Amino acid sequence: MKQHQVIHTVECAYPCYVCNRTFEQIRHLEIHQRVHTGEHPYHCNVCNKTFKLRKQLIRHQPIHNGERPYCCDVCKKTFIDKYSLKVHLRIHTGNRPYTCGVCNKSFRNAGGLNVHHFVHTQE
Repeated sequence: MKQHQVIHTVECAYPCYVCNRTFEQIRHLEIHQRVHTGEHPYHCNVCNKTFKLRKQLIRHQPIHNGERPYCCDVCKKTFIDKYSLKVHLRIHTGNRPYTCGVCNKSFRNAGGLNVHHFVHTQE
């Protein structure tokens, strides 16, 4: 917690020279720079898919062993990660937390909203 509080009180010493975002720790800047360089240093040994972050690789790996430990209590459908189950549950609850700022149409996930935005940008 103390380390996090420093973010709000100390001048960030490490700026990104591409987008001017600043970081308190050089390690955070190095990770951020992958956004600009396209670097994906972590790769799956099974399918060779690459990832920017180690945690993305870890979340991907259960795809290959068939493990699906998260189960929907309503319909018994299973999922490889907690987030996928969370998004799935919105089908049953009707929760649509992503809303278009132009027409107020709502969506269960950010991807649906992103695809929808093309409706307003096409000419």
